[in-house]
Amino acid sequence: MALRVGIDATAIPSLRAGAGNYIFNLVQALAKVDRDNHYVIFAKPQHIAEFSISQPNFRLAAINGVKRRFSRLLWEQFMLPRLVQGYQLDVLHSPHYTMPIFNLACSVVTFHDMTFFLYPEMHGTLKRVFFRQMIRVSSKRADKIIAVSESTRKDILNLLNVTARKVHTVPEAASGDYRLIHNRDKVNRVCTKYGLQTGRFFLYVGTLEPRKNVPTLLRAYSCLVSRGIHDPLVIVGKKGWMFGDIFATVKTLKLEDKVVFTGYVPDEDLPYLYNGARLFVYPSLYEGFGLPVLEAMACGTPVITSNVSSMPEVVGDAGLLIDPRDHTQLAQAIELIITNDDLSKLLRERGLQRAAQFSWERTARETLKVYTQGCKDNG
Repeated sequence: MALRVGIDATAIPSLRAGAGNYIFNLVQALAKVDRDNHYVIFAKPQHIAEFSISQPNFRLAAINGVKRRFSRLLWEQFMLPRLVQGYQLDVLHSPHYTMPIFNLACSVVTFHDMTFFLYPEMHGTLKRVFFRQMIRVSSKRADKIIAVSESTRKDILNLLNVTARKVHTVPEAASGDYRLIHNRDKVNRVCTKYGLQTGRFFLYVGTLEPRKNVPTLLRAYSCLVSRGIHDPLVIVGKKGWMFGDIFATVKTLKLEDKVVFTGYVPDEDLPYLYNGARLFVYPSLYEGFGLPVLEAMACGTPVITSNVSSMPEVVGDAGLLIDPRDHTQLAQAIELIITNDDLSKLLRERGLQRAAQFSWERTARETLKVYTQGCKDNG
């Protein structure tokens, strides 16, 4: 019997990143792999066209008045349950931490990480208090919980009072746009657009926020500059919250002429920047999955990342792992790659092989299993 599945995609921000990319790519992949079940995708009007889904078993429902976080959460708690009833949904997937407290359908919720519990100081007070409470409530009310990595699954089990059989690990993936690009002319053009020379810059991609640990990266880069290495450090990503320390560190270290802040870069340009980078570095203090690391590997870019949380799980033996709090160790890892062509080539090859093990089609199929199992258990 076909299921009627609702997916709340209203959490996708205007500039997609992180969990927004997860929601968008998951919906796209489900449309490719599932022609049997029926879906209703609740989304902001500006994102309806972006999905570009024409399958008859998918319906896109435009939701107005949810541009701000507070209004979206009010809609989630009070209006979404009515839509669940109106569409007679069997399953409701809430893919961004919170779900309606009162919901008659089988409930599936995705937790992307546990930073609100493990690193509460890295969030504003209101956001921290709200999400800690709502994550606890959602974990109890949900029939099934999806964790985006085994590391996140372990954190959920350690921090929340839920049974192991309720929590399923379903990894993320890099979009098919992230790949090795052989047309170097196009790579050169996109790099030139940002004032960069192909193969002559170090790359970081991620929202500017405390847990991304950008100041440590800047201190490591400063060590390299003092040793005569002058390839620019390119920091791609929109300003998130509590980002003042990043710019203060640049000023303190006198790196204003060495560090390039691009701000948010559109999805169509990012694969070319990954392909054009000499290496990719991502010293995050904690990641639920760490998608930029996988994107870089899929583009054949040597990767340096942290030896904590989910990063070792994603990278395997395809990158260099460092202590994210040790800027000296990070600087040494960067220098090791740029002075050893054989190592650089090996990491490129291993990265491509590792990235090929992940796909959104796989993510969609495993998510569909959670829907089916959750519905059976609920019944």
